[in-house]
Order: sequence, then structure tokens, then C-alpha cells
Amino acid sequence: MRALHDGWTLHQVGGSLSRVPATVPGCVHTDLLAAGLAEDPYLDDNESRLTWIGDSVWDYETVFAWQADGHDRTDLVCEGLDTVATIELNGVEVARVANQHRSYRFAVRELLREGENSLRVRFASPVEYAEARRAELGDRPGAYEAPYQFIRKMACNFGWDWGPAVVTSGIWRPIGLESWSVARLASVRPLVSGDGRVEVHVTVERADDMSAAPLTLTAEVAGIPVEAVLAPGECEAVLALRVPDPRLWWPRGYGGQDRYELAVRLSERTGEALGEPWTRRIGFRDVRLDRTDEAFTVVVNGVPVFVRGANWIPDDCFPARVTRERLAERFGQAADANVNLLRVWGGGLYESEDFYDLADELGMLVWQDFPFACAAYPEEEPFAAEVEAEARENVTRLSWRPSLVLWCGNNENIEGHADWGWQDRLEGRTWGAGFYYELLPALVAELDPTRPYWPGSPYSGRPDLAPNDPSRGTIHIWDVWNREDYTRYGAYRPRFVAEFGFQGPPVHTTLRDAVSGELTPDAPLVLHHQKAHEGNAKLLRGLGDHLPAPRTYDDWHYLTQLNQARAITFGIERFRSLAPYCAGTIVWQLNDCWPVTSWSAVDGRGRRKPLWYALRRVYADRLLTVQDGAVAVVNDGPEPWTGELELQRLALDGEPLATESVQVKVAPRSVARISLPDPVAVPRDPSAELLSVRLDGHRALRFFAEDPQVAFPAAVYDTEVTPAEGGGLDVTVTARTLLRDLALFPDRLDPASSVDDMLITLLPGESVTLHVTGSPDPAALVTRPVLRCVND
Repeated sequence: MRALHDGWTLHQVGGSLSRVPATVPGCVHTDLLAAGLAEDPYLDDNESRLTWIGDSVWDYETVFAWQADGHDRTDLVCEGLDTVATIELNGVEVARVANQHRSYRFAVRELLREGENSLRVRFASPVEYAEARRAELGDRPGAYEAPYQFIRKMACNFGWDWGPAVVTSGIWRPIGLESWSVARLASVRPLVSGDGRVEVHVTVERADDMSAAPLTLTAEVAGIPVEAVLAPGECEAVLALRVPDPRLWWPRGYGGQDRYELAVRLSERTGEALGEPWTRRIGFRDVRLDRTDEAFTVVVNGVPVFVRGANWIPDDCFPARVTRERLAERFGQAADANVNLLRVWGGGLYESEDFYDLADELGMLVWQDFPFACAAYPEEEPFAAEVEAEARENVTRLSWRPSLVLWCGNNENIEGHADWGWQDRLEGRTWGAGFYYELLPALVAELDPTRPYWPGSPYSGRPDLAPNDPSRGTIHIWDVWNREDYTRYGAYRPRFVAEFGFQGPPVHTTLRDAVSGELTPDAPLVLHHQKAHEGNAKLLRGLGDHLPAPRTYDDWHYLTQLNQARAITFGIERFRSLAPYCAGTIVWQLNDCWPVTSWSAVDGRGRRKPLWYALRRVYADRLLTVQDGAVAVVNDGPEPWTGELELQRLALDGEPLATESVQVKVAPRSVARISLPDPVAVPRDPSAELLSVRLDGHRALRFFAEDPQVAFPAAVYDTEVTPAEGGGLDVTVTARTLLRDLALFPDRLDPASSVDDMLITLLPGESVTLHVTGSPDPAALVTRPVLRCVND
């Protein structure tokens, strides 16, 4: 394809802005930012003053040279238009479109001129379009007042409880001209099985619908070719081949990610190639959902996989800014936190090829929501046809991806209809049921029968069942955070937790860079970067009896981040201890799209919050956790876990008060529960004792009282800062007293600095060496508030 990415200008129709240089791919917001005509919506409360952008009509215009190239056809290919657009070539209307989730191709050979050509894409106001559809079709309930369910566009673009309202328009993916003759590969849809079978479903577009030319299709993988001949006028074929004894593609932690190049070629019967071959790296694997006794277990290549997942939202409000390098950083952060699945949430997008490439390469499983979230969606036109078209395109596009293991119809819409009072408000109007129960499963069955479909999440398996029943299917747990203390996770016995989370502020430097005013929890600009309803009040309420009340901003920042990490640790430990009855957890959320206080583990500037370090520990293959009077020894690795389990009741000075030991052998991918004997389980003084559990280099500590009731000694420790081999600094902390949840925040000194571990509890005499990247002041590294613990 010849890209048409140069020479674009942006014009506000009926407004004062004209001939603004435009970057394609991109959007209006980023063009105005680059031109100095808008303030960064990620800073302070600038977002509030930029709503006019989404209310405006915008023209993108360019001029390009073209010469006849001898081909029969030339198409204008638009890989992504956001969203309601009219396309004109040389003053002639080519098409009108209204779906961000689709690509488009238009035959334009007859409109092109030798020499100079003009192309204009006019974007109507997405807000006005959505409001007009709402007025026409009747209102539908949703999580927010914005009319996001009335336009096929990234829903969170209109604002969410973690994101700003920056309603975009623009050419957000590549655009260009493609010339071809005789015929072209219109779509290639490989269906791949773990036994080595590949069915390649191919659709060909002919330049002349009446063409009598026979065509040859070939497919080859692992040196095994197959050929099919399309008779005159035929446009579809299935090429079947089989690779004997293929090396399988496995999720990370279960085996390698072997892949094979599949090449599909189209040629004339003379052997002359027609266009470039379609090549992809496919992986042989099988996936199914085990629903035995209401379970929800992902099974890959016959092996049940405990999902250690994280929810994924768009990594930027302006998706054209998300590069492969940035995605690689996020995937690396997920993998390093022992995450094995990312759920692409339904209020966002079908993600880029780079996203799924990285998932395939790393063995990161992908759960893909269709883009419907937290609202009743109209099923009338123009939406019914648009939903079918986008689903057909994207299911076909992703059908061969080994990492993709589940199609899910929506996020929380079934629950909303059942439990959020929607039915009275709908007054019989459509709400999306036809999409989730009929259209989408039919399309997946037709186009991608190699992987399962699930109508929505939460969902219990049948439309007549309560959708958020812990004993069936998938659940979302949001009474914790919204109303309940995080210890309520312990009352749940779920089959699969697809959403649950707890908030914490971003890294200090991220918040400082986003807020030019004072940093206090209730400062107006700080609150602008907190989108959840009563979010900061819930942060403080969530500290409950677990941690002391903060006295300063520095206390608030550390303690609420720590509490977020503890809450998620508590929940995941509970759910993992229930395996295999509970078959997975997907924490809300891995990432952020801007700098904000939210549920993320990685903040909106890509910095790791304390929660990330907690996830790495609690999602490790091997885990010790105390649950209901027993030690759950969780072994999600491929080898048995054997050794002597040491159980000790300790005084706060580290002195053993009681000791027991048990020989254990835990099979791979299983959990053993060891009852706690009374001598170690029952303290004499809960405020002055703790439980220590050790096995094969792993340790879990459990205090018998909440921190404010523990008689912690004032923290005393020694520190040493030395240059590290290979750069950076090593900070060694040696405890002279117990140190509870030691954390180091080097970004407070150097925004480019980070640390390799945190939230470490040390007993007296123990030490830890933390590696710090960047160039912070060595002397300041060991001062408060850079170095913190609960009892400092």
C-alpha cells in the first residue's frame, strides 16, 4: 500500500482554526497539542476546557500526486477512522462511515487524476452524532450520562471512573492507496488445531466481477504445500493441510511458544503472482472451556491453566501514540509480574497487530471482549449492521492468533440488565441481548470455531441465572472497594474472578508532574485526577483498621498505595488457595491511560506502583498463604514442591515462641492445605506476636492483629549505599528491629529512578539489598519519605 500520511492539514469547520499541520495517523487533540493550540488534557484540569474539540466538525485535507500505474484497480484503504466521517476525493463523495472499530476499502480508480489529487476526510462531531442517535432510538441506561453506547467508538473516550473525557476525531490508523490487477487476497482466515491441522479459508476479490480467469491459491507451512484452483468467477476456497507432530504453542509457564510461518499466495494459472503473499506465524494449540459442575477453567492443549490475569484498558486516550515499544514495555511489566493473561476490556478497542504479536511471542493469553461495556446498547440500525461488520472483520483478523483464548460478548451489560434497575427504564427497548446471545456467538461459530465464546462477564452460563453468582462461571467483585473492607474477599468461594480491584495513587513523580498546584489528598487538582465516585473518601475508608490514619500527604501516599497492594494480595491469596475450584483471577487493572489515582498496577506514565511488586509475589508459581486456620501451599509450577514446612510463632523481636514442622510434597499445578497446630496458631498476646511460615526459601508472615494494634517498636535500621555493578546504586538495609513493609521511592529524588523490589518485612537482624536505577542522591535515598516502613 502507498501510504498517504504526508501533507495533511486540519481545519475546524465553522470555527477559527485553519491549516493546522496534522499528523496521520493521529487525532485532532494531538495535532492541536503539537501546534500549541490546546493545553495538555493530562495536566491539571485542562481536560475540562477542551470539550469543544469533541463538539466540533473537523476537516483533514491533503494533496498528493498520482500517475496511472497500469493496474486495473486502485483502492483507497482506510485502516481506522475515528469515527463519523465523510470521505471526498477530488470533490466527489466516496463514502460515509461511522465505526472506529472497522477498516474500509473503496474503489477510487475512476476518481483519480493524473498529477495532483485532493483528499478530504470530514469528521462530524461524535458527541452530536451520538446524541442524535439517542434522541432517535430512545435513551438507554448506562454507567455514565455520556451517550457512548450510541456510537461505535471506544467507550472510555467519553470518560470513565479512571479516565478523562477527551472525545477524539481523526485518522487514527494508516490510510493509503493500493493498486492491483486481476484479483487480490481479500481475506485469509486460518483455523489452526493442536494436532497440526490448518484450514485456510480464503476470499478473493476480482477486479472484474465477470472475470473468466481461473486463479491458483497456494498455502504452505513447515514445508508442506497445498494448492487450490478457483474456477472462473469463483472467489472462495478452503485449503486444508496438516503438519505431523507439530511443536505446540503453550501459555507462558507451561512450555515454549513455537510458531510456524504460514504463507498464502494468489497467482494466475500462468504462475504470475498477484500481489504480495499473506504471511503470518501461526501456533498449533487447542483451547476450550471446562464447564464441568459450573466451572470456568481455561484448558490449553488438554492442560487446565490457572489464570493469573490482569485487565487491560487502552494505554493512552490517543491510541495512535501507542507504539510497539510502549506495548513491549507493558507486556514486559505484565510478564515480570507473573501475569499469564490479559483481558482486553470491552470499553476499549480491538487492539493493534503489535499487541497480539507480543502476546503470541511471550505466551501471554488474551481474553478479548467485544467492545460493549456498562450500558444498554441499541440493536436497531445503523448499529446492527455495524456490529456485524466489525465483528466479522475482527474475528477473521484474529482467528489464527494462538494467544487469543476467549471471545467475550460484553463487559457487565448482562449484569446491568439483571441487577442495576435497567429494565424499568428500558420500557421494552432493545439493550444488546440479540448481540450477546445470537449474533456474536453465531459469528464466532461460523468464523472461529477453534476457541470458545462467552456471552459476557460476569455471567453464570445461562440467561435465566443470576449473572454474578460466585458458584457459576465468572464473577466481578466490587462490593469490596465500593462498600466493604477487603477482608470480605475471604467470604467468597468463586469459580473465576474476572474483575476485582482496589485503588491507590500513582507514583509520586507521576502525580507531581500532572498537578502543578499543591499536593494534598483533597487539593482540587489532585481530586481532578481521581475520577471514581467518592474515590478519595473510599481510599481513606479502605484503610479501615489495617493501617494508621495518615497525617501528611507523604503518609497518605505511602499508606494508600500500601493498602492497595495488601487488599489485592489478600484477595489473590484467597482465590489461589481455592484452586482448582477457583480457576483464575483477573485483577482490575494492569495499566492506565493517563496520570490518575486508580486501580492500576502500572500508572499512566508507565511507572510501577507498589501493587506491581505485590502482584509479582502473589502471582509467583509458588505461594504460601495462611487461610482459615491452615497454610495453603500453592504450587502452580511444573515440578513437585517438596520440603520441610516450618511453622513458627514469633515475638516481634524475632524470638521463637513455638515451632512446628511438617514434611510436604505438593504435586505440580495443585494446592495442599496444612492445618496450623494450636501452639503456633494461637498467640498469647496478639499485639506482640506473629506467625512465620517457611518452605524451601519461601516465607509468609502473618500478624495476629492489625497494624495499629501491633506493639511495633520504633523502626531502627542500618543503611549502606554503594555503586552497583553495571550502574545505579545498591541500597542495603539491615534491620535492628522489625521493619514492616519497607519501601523505597527513588523517583522522589530522580524521576527516572526505580527500584527492583519493595514492601518487604524484615525481622531483626535480617537485611535486604535493593537495586536502584538512575542517579538519585545517595545520601537522600535513605531519608524519609524516600525510605519508608509502617513503623518508622
